[in-house]
Amino acid sequence: MLRVGLTGGIGSGKSEVSRRLVALGAVLVDADAVAREVVEPGTPGLAAVVEEFGEQILLPDGGLDRERLGEIVFADDARRARLNAIVHPLVGRRMQELVDEAPADAIVVYDVPLLTENDLAGLYDLVVVVDAPVEEQVRRLTELRGMTEDAARARIAAQATRERRRAIADRIIDNSGTLESLAAQVDDLWAELARRAA
Repeated sequence: MLRVGLTGGIGSGKSEVSRRLVALGAVLVDADAVAREVVEPGTPGLAAVVEEFGEQILLPDGGLDRERLGEIVFADDARRARLNAIVHPLVGRRMQELVDEAPADAIVVYDVPLLTENDLAGLYDLVVVVDAPVEEQVRRLTELRGMTEDAARARIAAQATRERRRAIADRIIDNSGTLESLAAQVDDLWAELARRAA
């Protein structure tokens, strides 16, 4: 089994890269998807988050109001650390379950937004960083996700710097250009992963 850590700043295009890798045959373990799963209504994870942050982080239907929680934790490092202390162990256990279900010869791509911040590079055979200039990240977050510029910059500032992410990369995917350029780089990466896995 080849374990590939995939990371990149918010708005870098990491999700597009992971989609393309799955289409080529990778088994995806998506930390964000797992993080949503472990705080779904009725889970111990959601109960623990509500106990820490109060009922104001719930939507009327009982689900987690991610926008509200994000406003709280991205403005306060200590509260973000408390949230991470609740959610990260749950995410880690669930991700391991998903890996255990994968074929023994799989190329497993772990899509981990905070790989750099949590010093996780050593867990993978190869670390791939999807990179885009900060101004391009801001443009994508404001135009495609509807964030305000201030909110976009706050999210970017809460993550590792581009330089720190690039420093841990075994491979860098430059996503400052076209989708065609991105696809070609992902195809090249897949060929390399397939060689390594063989």
